Amino acid sequence: MFKRLLAACLLLGVLACGRLAAAEPPTVPEGALRAGIIGLDTSHVIAFTKAINSPDAQGDIADVFVTAGFPGGTADNPSSINRVEGYTKQLREQGVTIYDTIEAMLPHVDAVLLESVDGRPHLDQARPVIAAGKPLFIDKPMAASLADVIEIFRLADEAKVPCFSSSSLRFGSVFQQMRTNPPVGKVQGCDAYSPCSLEPHHPDLFWYGVHGVEILFTIMGTGCQSVSCTATDGAHLVVGTWDGGRIGTFRGIRSGKSGYGATVFGAKAIESGGNYEGYLPLVEEICKFFKTGKAPVPKEETIELFAFMASADVSKQQGGKQVSIAEMIEKAEAFNAQRAAR
Repeated sequence: MFKRLLAACLLLGVLACGRLAAAEPPTVPEGALRAGIIGLDTSHVIAFTKAINSPDAQGDIADVFVTAGFPGGTADNPSSINRVEGYTKQLREQGVTIYDTIEAMLPHVDAVLLESVDGRPHLDQARPVIAAGKPLFIDKPMAASLADVIEIFRLADEAKVPCFSSSSLRFGSVFQQMRTNPPVGKVQGCDAYSPCSLEPHHPDLFWYGVHGVEILFTIMGTGCQSVSCTATDGAHLVVGTWDGGRIGTFRGIRSGKSGYGATVFGAKAIESGGNYEGYLPLVEEICKFFKTGKAPVPKEETIELFAFMASADVSKQQGGKQVSIAEMIEKAEAFNAQRAAR
């Protein structure tokens, strides 16, 4: 309700001044939560801000406001650097205050969405947020390496700062139902698929295949033990073996018809379905997380998900050889120990 009143007051002010350029910063009611965004180089920042600041926002979104942003941008990634200026301009026009550094933004917000489209700067961008004690959501990919994913969670745990990462696909109603659907019964296996475009600075699945891998783990849960991968110019096919002999696969699509979906093999039935339901389910989870400090996705599941993708990369390089998830995590932790000792 108060977002509608604020929007009406803002509109009257704009009309009185006879201008539509940069909107005034939103007046945040006492007790509301102020969110800041790091990385204004993805369409997510526009979609998330519109959803959160909407006068019609309801439930956990209603008393959260995006009030601040830091542009960021990664110079050697055209998908990042070519978008920063335009998205920053759009946020200014929505009344979001833009800061030159993350450190300058942090005193003015209560929680942070790390949205930089390139995963490589995420660890360094997360450090000051964690040091400031702000709840932190990190958009996909959480990082550009498994080691960085593990290190971000370690820092957050050490500082007792709530932190989680997820693709929006995880919270689609169809995929949530597929995880525990009584008519289908206990999940025996799953074949998930999604688009899987590549970006040269990221392991193959991290850039976009992460969406489909998120679907796979939403349905299968943790317990993946080993991974093998076959890849061509048009597709990746990744096979994971879970505890109890369950098998889950991910098909990453780069040619032909694409989409998001899964087939679940249950104890009682086989079910296929899925689609993209937009950002709102994820935004609702983010806002709830900011208030409760309780991550909707356990860190262990996110780490295993990224170990699955990192293992697929190694398997592809080794001609499809099976790669151990546990060994992949151990190597990443050893790398972090060496990095800390430098």
